[in-house]
Amino acid sequence: MRFSRLVTGLTCAFMLQAQAAPVEEYMQYLPDGTNLALLVQKIGAPTPVVDYHGSQMALPASTMKVFTALAALLELGADFRFQTTFETHGAVSDGTLNGDLVARFAGDPTLSRQGLRNMVAALKKQGINHIKGNLVIDTSVFASHDEAPGWPWNDLTECFSAPPGAAIVDKNCFSVSLYSAKQAGQNAFVRIASYYPAHMYSQVRTLAPNSGEGQYCELDVVPGELNRYTLTGCMRQRSEPLPLAFAVQDGAAWAGEILRDELKQAGIDYSGHLLRQPLVTEPGTVLASTQSAPLHDLLHTMLKKSDNMIADTVFRTIGHHYFNVPGTFRAGSDAVRRILKEKAGVDMGNSIQVDGSGLSRHDLVSPTTMMQALQFIAKNDQTLDFISMLPRAGYDGTLQYRGGLHEAGVDGKVSAKTGSLQGVYNLAGFITTASGARLAFVQYLSGYAVPPQDQKTRRIPLVRFESRLYRDIYQNN
Repeated sequence: MRFSRLVTGLTCAFMLQAQAAPVEEYMQYLPDGTNLALLVQKIGAPTPVVDYHGSQMALPASTMKVFTALAALLELGADFRFQTTFETHGAVSDGTLNGDLVARFAGDPTLSRQGLRNMVAALKKQGINHIKGNLVIDTSVFASHDEAPGWPWNDLTECFSAPPGAAIVDKNCFSVSLYSAKQAGQNAFVRIASYYPAHMYSQVRTLAPNSGEGQYCELDVVPGELNRYTLTGCMRQRSEPLPLAFAVQDGAAWAGEILRDELKQAGIDYSGHLLRQPLVTEPGTVLASTQSAPLHDLLHTMLKKSDNMIADTVFRTIGHHYFNVPGTFRAGSDAVRRILKEKAGVDMGNSIQVDGSGLSRHDLVSPTTMMQALQFIAKNDQTLDFISMLPRAGYDGTLQYRGGLHEAGVDGKVSAKTGSLQGVYNLAGFITTASGARLAFVQYLSGYAVPPQDQKTRRIPLVRFESRLYRDIYQNN
């Protein structure tokens, strides 16, 4: 009987202006103490169909990427490409470059080692065998910290949180294998591929397989200068190595070592030193270059896969481009705010955006503010081609296996950006209802926590909540 009353009440709520009480009925499926802010509005309509704490500030998590992508399209354009160049102020004579070789990195989040190898091959084709000067790693396109305020310290060595610096090669992520020792009490040992210019050290103690201490034993990594890492803690004996991956902390040193190795492999030496240049200098003659795919392609990957590296390099690039200064997180924040106001009529108000990815715990946005962006996107999608970049429920990206939407029967009907942090499950996007109506919606759900014994099934309440909510939105609008 309670479910019958629930459906009846909610049907009325979705047909008319929503009141708080009906939406609260959905929250019975969520863990105690969960916070919800929800806004649902037809495209082009002046008022929402559902407004439940729509002005309440919340952690946007990766839904922040919607603002980043929109500002990037409006400021940089869909055809913008990141450029990486080899430059010099010297001249080539008899196989010698008389001057420094400057590798100018521009924050390309997709630059690969193969891309650098191709550029080195272009030098070789020009007959360069020797550089009479320094090898300079120019990172001046960005300035200040490569980490945004509010990023959790314990995520900084995770690959999803790799610092979005100017110099990025192969996503600034590398993998290692940790082998337990044959005897308990001895140090485990670590292996890293020789082509990774990182140095790993193990202080990890091996425990017996049935050691009670293993339940509370934790592995940790301590990063040092020039991409030196020390693994600490302990691990139980195991027959197979433990695969691990870590984020590069010093992008300039990482790129410099890779480039030096590629030059050596190609038979090109240099007489000077490996240096980094963080200050803006006059560009030189371009000897070789490579570029990223067009921005629209990068944003497609960013939104479908929720790629943080792309989001934050684009974010800093927006600041660089808009203000004509080295890109910082603060410049990106100010630029995005101004661009969205000037070109989309989106007023960020008292929102806080300190990064482009939404990783920061300092970020705060209300559903009302996000709804402004979604409405603009929907009205201008023929030009922006934005909605096609969003994950599609049941089909691709981070919504391919969203259980609640699948059970709601809206596979293929929802295109939305997800946003997840510890205790946060957000959605922001669009739904086409059974009647053919097009709606935008924002779900900001935080404070989601279950007892320790329910950790393995912690998403079940979320599935129940979303399946009932989005089924009714789909059927009753």
